[in-house]
Amino acid sequence: MDELDKDCLFCKIIRGEVPSYTVFENDDVKAFLDLSQVNPGHTLMVPKKHLTNLFDYTAEDAEKYLKYIPAIANAIKKFDPKITGMNVTTNNGESASQVVMHSHIHFIPRFEGDGLKIATRNNEDKYTPDDYQKIADQIKAQF
Repeated sequence: MDELDKDCLFCKIIRGEVPSYTVFENDDVKAFLDLSQVNPGHTLMVPKKHLTNLFDYTAEDAEKYLKYIPAIANAIKKFDPKITGMNVTTNNGESASQVVMHSHIHFIPRFEGDGLKIATRNNEDKYTPDDYQKIADQIKAQF
């Protein structure tokens, strides 16, 4: 537990200093109910290492922590037969609405007619094939 931050809320949850409703835990990750419960079963999965967000992950971190996503998603889906889908999301940085600065994955169960809207927008009319290619090439150059 020496890889945890003393002031981070999620690190405190991992250490047991703040109570949580744990649904899964092992040496690598802890998954617990989000108190906001956007929909019943809304769960957060956090690595048991203080990483601010996905931008801090090494390939080894990703291999170690993200491999649990399918198992957690499936366990949540199985808990309620009315679940018809799931949003699996992460907010990386304040501009992406990250509130707790410890990497976490949201599992938000979806139900037919639940009325929940995940806001996106379609800007396709603002891009030409050349614009798309330029953006793709610039990103590709970063690998």
